[in-house]
Amino acid sequence: MSEPPDMEDLIHTQDPTFGHVMACVFGIQEHESRTYLRLLENPGSTVEELADVLERDRSNVNRSLTTLLEKGLAERERRLLDPGGYVYQYTATPLPEAKELLHEALDQWAETVHGVIEDFGGEE
Repeated sequence: MSEPPDMEDLIHTQDPTFGHVMACVFGIQEHESRTYLRLLENPGSTVEELADVLERDRSNVNRSLTTLLEKGLAERERRLLDPGGYVYQYTATPLPEAKELLHEALDQWAETVHGVIEDFGGEE
Protein backbone atom coordinates (compact mmCIF):
# COMPACT_ATOMS: atom_id res chain seq x y z
CA MET A 1 0.00 0.00 0.00
CA SER A 2 1.30 3.45 -0.81
CA GLU A 3 2.04 6.10 1.78
CA PRO A 4 -0.67 8.69 2.40
CA PRO A 5 0.02 12.14 1.00
CA ASP A 6 1.57 14.53 3.49
CA MET A 7 2.02 18.25 4.01
CA GLU A 8 4.96 18.36 1.60
CA ASP A 9 2.72 16.86 -1.06
CA LEU A 10 0.10 19.50 -0.30
CA ILE A 11 2.64 22.32 -0.53
CA HIS A 12 3.66 21.15 -4.01
CA THR A 13 0.09 20.78 -5.32
CA GLN A 14 -1.05 23.80 -7.33
CA ASP A 15 -4.82 23.29 -7.12
CA PRO A 16 -5.66 20.72 -4.42
CA THR A 17 -9.15 19.30 -4.01
CA PHE A 18 -10.88 19.20 -0.63
CA GLY A 19 -10.34 15.43 -0.50
CA HIS A 20 -6.62 15.87 -1.21
CA VAL A 21 -6.33 18.47 1.56
CA MET A 22 -8.08 16.09 3.96
CA ALA A 23 -5.73 13.26 3.02
CA CYS A 24 -2.62 15.42 3.49
CA VAL A 25 -3.64 17.12 6.73
CA PHE A 26 -5.01 13.99 8.44
CA GLY A 27 -2.37 11.65 7.01
CA ILE A 28 -4.96 9.36 5.45
CA GLN A 29 -5.16 7.73 2.04
CA GLU A 30 -7.07 9.58 -0.65
CA HIS A 31 -9.54 6.68 -0.93
CA GLU A 32 -10.33 7.28 2.76
CA SER A 33 -11.14 10.93 2.08
CA ARG A 34 -13.33 9.78 -0.85
CA THR A 35 -15.09 7.41 1.57
CA TYR A 36 -15.74 10.36 3.91
CA LEU A 37 -17.17 12.46 1.07
CA ARG A 38 -19.48 9.63 -0.10
CA LEU A 39 -20.55 9.01 3.50
CA LEU A 40 -21.36 12.69 3.82
CA GLU A 41 -23.76 12.29 0.87
CA ASN A 42 -25.14 8.96 2.16
CA PRO A 43 -25.58 9.20 5.96
CA GLY A 44 -26.53 6.03 7.79
CA SER A 45 -24.89 3.78 5.19
CA THR A 46 -23.74 0.25 5.88
CA VAL A 47 -20.38 -1.07 4.68
CA GLU A 48 -22.16 -2.95 1.89
CA GLU A 49 -24.05 0.14 0.72
CA LEU A 50 -20.88 2.23 0.72
CA ALA A 51 -18.96 -0.48 -1.12
CA ASP A 52 -21.60 -0.35 -3.87
CA VAL A 53 -21.49 3.46 -4.10
CA LEU A 54 -17.68 3.54 -4.10
CA GLU A 55 -17.33 0.46 -6.30
CA ARG A 56 -14.78 -0.98 -3.88
CA ASP A 57 -14.41 -4.23 -1.99
CA ARG A 58 -16.26 -4.35 1.35
CA SER A 59 -13.09 -5.20 3.29
CA ASN A 60 -11.34 -2.11 1.88
CA VAL A 61 -14.32 0.11 2.69
CA ASN A 62 -14.39 -1.36 6.21
CA ARG A 63 -10.70 -0.45 6.70
CA SER A 64 -11.37 3.08 5.41
CA LEU A 65 -14.26 3.46 7.85
CA THR A 66 -12.08 2.26 10.74
CA THR A 67 -9.55 4.97 9.88
CA LEU A 68 -12.28 7.61 9.64
CA LEU A 69 -13.63 6.55 13.04
CA GLU A 70 -10.12 6.82 14.54
CA LYS A 71 -9.67 10.31 13.07
CA GLY A 72 -13.06 11.51 14.36
CA LEU A 73 -14.44 11.87 10.84
CA ALA A 74 -17.24 9.31 11.19
CA GLU A 75 -19.58 7.77 13.74
CA ARG A 76 -20.93 4.24 13.90
CA GLU A 77 -24.30 3.14 15.22
CA ARG A 78 -25.57 -0.40 15.67
CA ARG A 79 -29.05 -1.07 14.28
CA LEU A 80 -30.95 -4.22 15.20
CA LEU A 81 -32.46 -6.14 12.31
CA ASP A 82 -36.03 -7.52 12.46
CA PRO A 83 -35.06 -11.11 11.69
CA GLY A 84 -32.34 -10.91 14.36
CA GLY A 85 -28.78 -9.77 14.36
CA TYR A 86 -27.56 -6.26 13.69
CA VAL A 87 -25.80 -4.08 11.18
CA TYR A 88 -23.57 -1.07 11.67
CA GLN A 89 -24.57 2.20 10.04
CA TYR A 90 -22.00 4.93 9.50
CA THR A 91 -22.46 8.68 9.36
CA ALA A 92 -19.83 11.24 8.43
CA THR A 93 -18.89 13.91 10.93
CA PRO A 94 -20.82 16.99 9.75
CA LEU A 95 -18.83 19.09 7.29
CA PRO A 96 -18.54 22.17 9.58
CA GLU A 97 -17.00 19.98 12.30
CA ALA A 98 -14.67 18.26 9.82
CA LYS A 99 -13.56 21.66 8.53
CA GLU A 100 -12.87 22.77 12.11
CA LEU A 101 -10.77 19.62 12.68
CA LEU A 102 -8.85 20.42 9.50
CA HIS A 103 -8.24 24.01 10.56
CA GLU A 104 -7.06 22.89 14.01
CA ALA A 105 -4.68 20.28 12.57
CA LEU A 106 -3.32 22.75 10.01
CA ASP A 107 -2.90 25.47 12.66
CA GLN A 108 -0.99 23.02 14.91
CA TRP A 109 1.29 22.12 12.01
CA ALA A 110 1.88 25.78 11.13
CA GLU A 111 2.60 26.61 14.78
CA THR A 112 5.19 23.81 14.90
CA VAL A 113 6.83 25.03 11.70
CA HIS A 114 6.87 28.64 12.96
CA GLY A 115 8.53 27.39 16.17
CA VAL A 116 11.23 25.58 14.20
CA ILE A 117 11.86 28.74 12.19
CA GLU A 118 12.08 30.91 15.29
CA ASP A 119 14.32 28.46 17.17
CA PHE A 120 16.73 28.02 14.27
CA GLY A 121 20.17 29.44 14.97
CA GLY A 122 19.57 29.88 18.69
CA GLU A 123 21.72 26.90 19.62
CA GLU A 124 25.05 28.49 18.68
